[in-house]
Amino acid sequence: MRITKFGHACVRLEHDGKVVVLDPGMFTDPESVDGADAVVITHEHPDHYLPDHLTRTDAPVFTIEAVAAKIRDDAPEVGERVTVVAPGTSFDPGIPARSFGELHAVIHPDLPRFYNSGYLFDLGGTTVYHPGDALTVPQQRVDVLCVPVSAPWMRAADGIDFARAVGAPRNLAIHDRVYSEAGLRIVDGQYAQLLPESSTYHRVADGSDLE
Repeated sequence: MRITKFGHACVRLEHDGKVVVLDPGMFTDPESVDGADAVVITHEHPDHYLPDHLTRTDAPVFTIEAVAAKIRDDAPEVGERVTVVAPGTSFDPGIPARSFGELHAVIHPDLPRFYNSGYLFDLGGTTVYHPGDALTVPQQRVDVLCVPVSAPWMRAADGIDFARAVGAPRNLAIHDRVYSEAGLRIVDGQYAQLLPESSTYHRVADGSDLE
């Protein structure tokens, strides 16, 4: 089992010879999708979805209908290998997974809501949850939570309470390009201080593995 953090919200999962890449967006190096058996996308925002990354690989793409529609417009050749995943359903992009939630977090009441699904993966008994841009608690055991730490739609307190509600013993920081490094050091300290003693918090450099 291997969990690698790439730029911003991109996480690469490797297990039993299979590679699944989640949310390779505009802050993610193109190499993140090299060798992928599948790409999974939570929602359509460019920090999570970039058509160029999908045209770089021949891997099938699993995502929600809103993203599939954008792919059909942005990269029709990719649209032929897209599988639409409905909320609350199980699917197998090479590593067994299940989708949770349907809507993006509220950015502002005056702005429209986007669609978003989080995904829980089972890496041989170790579960990894990537929520995308939402704080949907999956109501299942989570061993590793990919926890957002900075976003226009979230306070640090919201992310901390989300991590507490999920209750994962390990938390990998994602969605970390919104703040400066100085700001992220403050947030790192808050997460490390306020998560329960049963949970650990890790923010790793792009291209690094969760040890």
